[in-house]
Formats: sequence, structure tokens, C-alpha cells
Amino acid sequence: MHKVLVVDDDKVLQESVKQALEYHHFFVNTADNGKDALKMVYKEKYDLVVMDVNMPEMDGMEALVEIKKYDPTIIVIILTAYSNVSDAVKAVKEGAYNYLEKPILSENLVALIKRALKARSLVETSAFSAPRLSLGTSSDDKFVGESDVMQKVFSVIDKLAQVNTPVIIRGESGTGKELVAKAIHYNGPRKDEKFVTINLAAIPDTLVESELFGHEKGAFTGANERKIGKFQFADGGTIFLDEIGDVTPAMQVKLLRVLQEQTFTPVGSNRSIQVDVRVIAASHQNFEEMIKQGRFREDLFYRLNVLPVYLPPLRDRKADIPYLVDHYIKYFNNHHNLEIKELTSQAEQLLISYGWPGNIRELRNVIEHAFIIESSDYIQISSLPENLMKHAGVGDQVRDDCLTSIIDFKEIKDSVLDVESGEDSLGAYNFTFANRTEDGEIRLDFQVAKELFEREFIIHALQMNKGKINKTALKANIPKKTLLRKIEKYEIDPKSYY
Repeated sequence: MHKVLVVDDDKVLQESVKQALEYHHFFVNTADNGKDALKMVYKEKYDLVVMDVNMPEMDGMEALVEIKKYDPTIIVIILTAYSNVSDAVKAVKEGAYNYLEKPILSENLVALIKRALKARSLVETSAFSAPRLSLGTSSDDKFVGESDVMQKVFSVIDKLAQVNTPVIIRGESGTGKELVAKAIHYNGPRKDEKFVTINLAAIPDTLVESELFGHEKGAFTGANERKIGKFQFADGGTIFLDEIGDVTPAMQVKLLRVLQEQTFTPVGSNRSIQVDVRVIAASHQNFEEMIKQGRFREDLFYRLNVLPVYLPPLRDRKADIPYLVDHYIKYFNNHHNLEIKELTSQAEQLLISYGWPGNIRELRNVIEHAFIIESSDYIQISSLPENLMKHAGVGDQVRDDCLTSIIDFKEIKDSVLDVESGEDSLGAYNFTFANRTEDGEIRLDFQVAKELFEREFIIHALQMNKGKINKTALKANIPKKTLLRKIEKYEIDPKSYY
């Protein structure tokens, strides 16, 4: 259930919005002004804030800036009177998703909220397909886990969504380039307009111009009627040119003209057509090498390369694999109405050791394959595709479940039991998660240990950083969203460490 905060000093409007959203199964809290709203946002995690502009204590504009500074993932929708629409437009530039004029129709508000949540889900999905995005190809780039990825992806998409410059997304096939393009479009000012995709590698060279720019009747053999092209169809919205590196030099010239002048001429026509289209391109090609070879125009490349996004292959970010797998297990559990819990440790190590030539797309297919085969609550190695095991160098004995492990584990010494003390007691354990059963046996519980460690780690990190959330997240190398989620889970009060 999505959690929404409604902020308005008009109690009647506040209550009516609350009731309308609760009717549509949202969990709703209310605040009377921006100052109270901030306190609630700091205390609890909200998916979305619906907020008026003119309020006492702190107005909506000030609160918007602080909310976005604290957590850019929170969606903010501004409510405004007709006479203050200019303030609402300004709010959108400051990071609000959109605005609604009063009086508010509940169906319009609910529809807008659903669109906003769908847009955010695209960002989240792209985060699972893309690692920590960067603007360069330095070998020092660090690809990190799921939560850090999310923060970086939100940041990059937020910047790209608010401008109208061309974007080029680079990465191997299967790394999620189209998802990132959609996330940019659906979180920007063109979100209510068309998003048009065309895979240039899938179209014969002779038909690319007609597909992009349209043609007149009789322009060529088979042109039995007039046809508008993708650019004209996408007018006002975004066009995604996938695999732009595959187009011919002649077509590159025409694309450059569209980018520079926003005009084009249909095949067989003498008239120029003006369009307003945001261009997002993508390719797996090495443009620098293609430019050297004369296969790609340097001027077109630099026109597209204003703010590039690089999506590294999965083999360069294997630390993300457990998070990605967890995401797809949840997805396919819902899709197939199953309750598979997770991978076995053997299966997880196999996936980490594999080279993933098909990247995220291949990983998704592997997990779906396992869901179809697996009959237990855990995905075993025997449920993974045979070709994956062969590439990973795992023999037939694994499919027969004869191996106890596919990696060599070092003997664990003194990590739990303090053998030097010679005591067989709870005090002999370095950690507090050991417990004794009724028959006197000392028992360890991994899940309990994990949760106790997390709680103690977060408490110590907050103590060292005087309860400051941002500083704790930075100094302890824990993603801010993860930190906030764990604080809520373990009922920790950061203020007690100020």
C-alpha cells in the first residue's frame, strides 16, 4: 500500500482529499503546513506528498525544496488556485512531479497520482537494469549494490528529465537502455506526450528514411499511400532511436539536420515539416572507433553526446547480482503465483561466477527458466539452464546434486566460538545471537545474527555521527534509503544520538 501525505491548511479540502485517496486504497496522513510536513517526512517514509502552495509557518515551495533535498525519490504534487498557476509551474521546475488547479476533482487527482507512481516505478526498474550510472568511462568507476544504484539512477534521471538536450545511452545489448530512456521521458515535462521507439538495426537501410520521416504516395515502389514517419508521430514527445550506430552515413546527415533544426522532409516530398521532439539515442557500438574509421559522423556524435549515460555489462558489476535476483524472484512469484524464497548458496555462487554475455536480459530469462523447472521453495542448481552451467565450468555431478559446494570455503576459526577461553557457555561466544535450547544445546540462528548485527551497526554509526542521517549514510557507506528503512524496521530513534 502506497503511503501519501496530504498537506493543506484548509481542513475541509484536506479531509476530502484524504477520503478520496483512502477510497482508492492509499494509506494517508495529513499535515497543516510545510513545517509539519517536513517533520513527518523526516520521521516516516512517504511515497508521495500532495501539497498546497500557500500555507502558514512554511509554504509549499519551501517545503518542496527541503523534501527533495532530503529524499529526491518522494513524488510531490502541488495544489494551487487558478491565480497562482505560475507558482505551480515554478514548483515543477524545482522538482514537483506536476500540479492541479483547485477545485480538485478526486478522479483527476487519483489518475495523476497513479501516473506519477508508474513513472517512479520505471525509474526503479531501470535501476535494477543499470548500475551506478556515470558520465565517464574511467576505470575507477565503482559499481555498487542495489540501494546505492537506486540513489544514483534517481539523481541522473532527475537531471536528464528536466532538460531538453539529446541523450545518448551506451551499453551492451541487454543492459537496459530502453528502460532508462523511458524513465527519463516519463519523469520529465513531456511525460504526458508520446514515447516512440524505433530499433534502427531491425529496419533495412532502404526503409529507414521512410520509417523516420514518412513518405508521399508513389514516392517509391510499394508506396501506395501517404505515410507519416516516427518523428512526426512523436511530435511534442520523445523519440528513442535504438542502435543508432547502425544507420548509414547518408541517414546520419539527415538525423543531424533534425537535431539542429527540428525539421525534415518526407521521402518524395518538397515540403519541410517542423517538429518538437526530444531525441534519446542508444547503441552498443564503440563510437570513438567508428569515428576513426569514418563510419560515424563526428558532428552527429557530439550533438547526441551532450549528457551521455553509460551502462556497464553485468560481468563488471557482479556484486549487484544478488539484488537483481531478489528483484526477479519477487516479480516472478507475483507473475506465476508461486512462493519461491531465494537461491541456494550454490546456485547464487554459480550465477556470480558466470560471464553473462546477455547481461540483465539473460539473467531475467535464467530466473524465469528456474521458476518453471523448480518444484521446491528454493532455486537449486539443477533448475538452472544447462548452457549456463557449461559456460560456468560446472560438471554434470552438480545437476545430480552430488556436490556439496562449487567453491572452497576456508575453515572458520574463532569467528563465533572463543576457543581460547575453553568455556562451553554463552559467554564463550563473541556475539549475542547464540541461545541455548531446552536440552542444553547451544544454537545459532543466521537470520537472528544478521538482524542483530544490522541493528548494532546502525546504532554505532548513528552514535559516531551524532544522529545525522546524511552524514551517517556517507561515513558508514550505507545507502540513505537502506539506512532509513532499517531505522524504521528496528525502531531506532536517530534523535537520541544528537
